[in-house]
Amino acid sequence: MSRLLQTAISERALTRPEARAIVSQDGELTYGELEASSNRLAHMLRELGCRRGDRVALLMPKTPAAIACLVGTLKADAAYVPLDPAGPPARLARMLEVCGCHSILATRQTAAQLRATLTCATLERPPLLGWLDAGAPPQAELTPAFTAADLAALPVSAPPGMNNDTDLAQILFTSGSTGQPKGVMITHSSVLRFLEWATSYFGLSPADRASQHPPLHF
Repeated sequence: MSRLLQTAISERALTRPEARAIVSQDGELTYGELEASSNRLAHMLRELGCRRGDRVALLMPKTPAAIACLVGTLKADAAYVPLDPAGPPARLARMLEVCGCHSILATRQTAAQLRATLTCATLERPPLLGWLDAGAPPQAELTPAFTAADLAALPVSAPPGMNNDTDLAQILFTSGSTGQPKGVMITHSSVLRFLEWATSYFGLSPADRASQHPPLHF
């Protein structure tokens, strides 16, 4: 069986669900909570037709909920595309056009940015909107396929997966030599090899904490 990025999280949730997984000024999540919330999102994305190899864009601040969305996207056999919440709408629109995203996950804090981005984008099929707040979006033009409230009733167990470690895990955009956004496709195995090297080189253990300063889109 291929080892995937989300595998270690699920394993830790099984053995130590009470251990803290993420701590930030916006709150924290234990491994058990991270596992449950990401599994619920994965089920929702599957119900909405998300399939292996699809892309899911994230337009939200870097919070514990955003990390759960990254993991949930992977558990839906999709690849996540983190977008800069402060990026120019025209640039973000180009990223959506390149990726052909199945859906976008957003919050109230990025509603105006999302509206401006979708106005700029020329898309064959508008992506579905996952609204990670309980209420409706403030912009009437934004009609969510689901909100955070819809996730509560979904299973906390992971849906069966089809991905292997050569599948895409994420697409990160650089400026490119032309100034146009250029997507870099990164597989599960690529990230895992780096993590294995870093864990060994720095002698990391479960008792250590890692500070994550960069934004999700960098």
